Amino acid sequence: MKSEPADSISQSDDMDPARANAMRIALGQGPDVEQGSALPPFFHQLYFWTPAPPDALGRDGHPRVGGLIPDMGLPRRMWAAGRVVFLAPLRAGVMAERTTVCESAQRKQGRSGPLGFVTLRHDVHQNGRLCLSEWQELVYREDAEADAPAPTAPVARTDETHREETVFSSTLLFRYSALTFNGHRIHYDLDYARDVEGYEGLVVHGPLLAQLLMVMAEKHLGPLKTFQFRATAPLMHFETATLCMKGRDLWVRGPDGRQCMTASC
Repeated sequence: MKSEPADSISQSDDMDPARANAMRIALGQGPDVEQGSALPPFFHQLYFWTPAPPDALGRDGHPRVGGLIPDMGLPRRMWAAGRVVFLAPLRAGVMAERTTVCESAQRKQGRSGPLGFVTLRHDVHQNGRLCLSEWQELVYREDAEADAPAPTAPVARTDETHREETVFSSTLLFRYSALTFNGHRIHYDLDYARDVEGYEGLVVHGPLLAQLLMVMAEKHLGPLKTFQFRATAPLMHFETATLCMKGRDLWVRGPDGRQCMTASC
């Protein structure tokens, strides 16, 4: 079943440097973003908030679907993948405009039950120039049965030439949720994550893992032109992740060797 998406949504933001510096501090980096500075890649996630009143939220803390994202009757939401094309640096403290369209929304029957697939495209302009285009792939699904076996995660590669061990905390997940205005309760509400969605702990944000991989890629390759990633298994906040890189391929390996994310640039 294919649903017709709603019209586009446009927003503006002054790209406050203080918000970028707060994110850099949360990530253990220096607060060196000033008025007019080029923002680090993927930091546009900190802007263009879309707050909704409490009675317009779903049980998971996200705004209820309907409108731009049609309601397909599936309660569980996951950010499955993303792709970003960097065309020009976004500047801190300079007004920017983002236009979002729903490129596709389809409900299909999967092996585990019905699934909803949504693709959003975000175009960000600054000073009349297109600086960035992003495609965000979301998946919606039914609640899992209480006795359903957990899906088998793929095994991660072990041939990396660069690696970094990374630990997370509930504080980091909370700060990332706050700075990106991500209300999804799986990232900060342990009871909800465990008892309603069936996770073992708080779930590390897919975009946070992607952000860390982008930092790694820039360190070894220089400024990025494109970056794409796909989540393949959840990572819990109490687990140590290994960020891996070989050539232009990157991935996140969990402590048990499972593959949590793949990426390329």
